[in-house]
Amino acid sequence: MAGSEQQQRELVLFDTRTKKAEMFRPLVEGKVSMYVCGVTPYDFSHVGHARAYVAFDVLYRYLKYLGYEVEYVRNFTDIDDKIIRRANEAGETATSLSSRFIDEFLRDMVELQCLPPTREPRVTEHIKQIIDLITKIEEKGKAYTIEGDGVYFSVDNFPEYLSLSGRSLDHNLPGSRVAVDTRKRNPADFALWKSAKEGEPFWESPWGRGRPGWHIECSAMSGHYLGHAFDIHGGGKDLIFPHHENELAQSRAANPESEVKCWMHNGFVNNNGQKMAKADKNFFTIRDVITLYHPMALRLFLMRTHYRSDVNHSDAGLEFASGRVYYIYQTLKIVISLYHDDKLDVPVPAGDRKVVEDNHESFLRHMSNDLHTTGALDELMKPVRAMNNNLSDLKVVKQLKEKALKRAGMSEEELQQVIEQRSAARKKEFAESDRMRAELSARGIALMDEPAGTLWKPSEPAELVEEP
Repeated sequence: MAGSEQQQRELVLFDTRTKKAEMFRPLVEGKVSMYVCGVTPYDFSHVGHARAYVAFDVLYRYLKYLGYEVEYVRNFTDIDDKIIRRANEAGETATSLSSRFIDEFLRDMVELQCLPPTREPRVTEHIKQIIDLITKIEEKGKAYTIEGDGVYFSVDNFPEYLSLSGRSLDHNLPGSRVAVDTRKRNPADFALWKSAKEGEPFWESPWGRGRPGWHIECSAMSGHYLGHAFDIHGGGKDLIFPHHENELAQSRAANPESEVKCWMHNGFVNNNGQKMAKADKNFFTIRDVITLYHPMALRLFLMRTHYRSDVNHSDAGLEFASGRVYYIYQTLKIVISLYHDDKLDVPVPAGDRKVVEDNHESFLRHMSNDLHTTGALDELMKPVRAMNNNLSDLKVVKQLKEKALKRAGMSEEELQQVIEQRSAARKKEFAESDRMRAELSARGIALMDEPAGTLWKPSEPAELVEEP
C-alpha cells in the first residue's frame, strides 16, 4: 500500500559525496527536504535542462507516492553576467529578460508534466539573506575583500574544501564562471559578492554596490527555506564542481552544523558525443524537440536511461519513445473503453490480472533501487503487451477492427501495404513516418510499434466536418 512504513524503509539512493548507494533515512520521519539548482533564465531552456528537471520530478513524485511530505525548492538565478549581457544586447532590463524566460521555462515544465516545486525562489528576492550569509562567513575569517572587485571565499581557510568532488587542491582550476585575479590569495578562491561595474544592476551592501556571486545564492536560499541541514541536494553532474563544492564550503564555513544528507546528480545529454551546452552552441531547446515530438515522448526518452548515466540525443531514440507513448496510450484507451462499457461483456483473463499485480511489486523494486526507471519502464511494458495480446484475441475487438476498416475505406491488405511503407520510412524519414501514422489515426486506425513489427487497433477517428 502506497505510503506504508515498509515502502519508506526500502528506498536506496546514491550519494555523490560518499560514492555509495545507501538506504535513505530523512532527517525528520515522514518528511523530506529537497533543493535542486534551477536555471539561469537568459534564453529558452535546452534538453539538458529537461534531463535534470525530469529526473528530479521523478524523485519528487516517487517520494510523494511513498507517502512522504516533501518540501521541494528549486531556484531561479535571475541575475548573472549572461543575463546582463543578453539584456543589454536586447535593449531591456535584466529583470524583464529573466522574467520572460522564467515564464518560458515554466511552460516547458508544464508540457513535460513536471510538478511545480513547493517553492521557486529568485535570487533578486533574497539579497538580504545573501548579504547576511556573506557577513557571517567574513566574521568567521573565511572571506576577504578585494577593493573594487568584491568579496572572496578563502579556500585555504576551509580544510574540508573539495570533500564533495574529491579533487586535489594542487590541481584545482577555477570554474567556468570564476574570474582569474592575481590579487586573489588562491586561484581557487571564488566570489561571494561582485562589485558593480558601470551600467550593471546593483544592490547596496557593506562592501559597496554590487550583486551576489553565483554560488552564494543557493547556500542562502536553501538555508532560508530548508534550514542548515536538509535531506537532498540535486542538480546536473556538471554542478558537482565548482558550484556544489563551493556551496558546501560556504554553508559549513558560516554554520558548521550545515549538512546535506544526500547529494544527487544526474547525467548529461550528449549531442554528437559532446555534452549539450549553450556555451558550445551544441544544444536543442526543449521547445525545438516538443514541436517535433509529443512532450511525453521527450520525457520517456529521458527516463529510459538511468538518471546518473548520460543520454545520447538522437532522432531514432525520440522516434522510438514517441512510438512507445502512442502504443501505451492507445492500448489503455481501448482497454478502458472495453472494460467500462456496460454493453460489452469482456472478461479479464486471470493471467493478465497476475501480470498487472506482479508489475506493482517490480515497479517498487526498481524505483526503490536508486530510481531505476529503465527497469521500471521495461516492466511496465509487460502488462501493456499482455493487454494487447488479449485484445487481439477478443471477438469484440475483431468486430471493431472490421468496422474501423470499413469506416476508413480500406481493406486489410491495403492497410498492410501502408504499414509496410511506414515501416520503411521509420528507418530514415521520421517526419514522413509520423505523418502517415497521424493520417491513419485521423481515419480511426491506431498503429502500435512492437519489436516484432507494427500492430494496428481501431481507434476513434477525428471528427469530420460536414460539407454544407
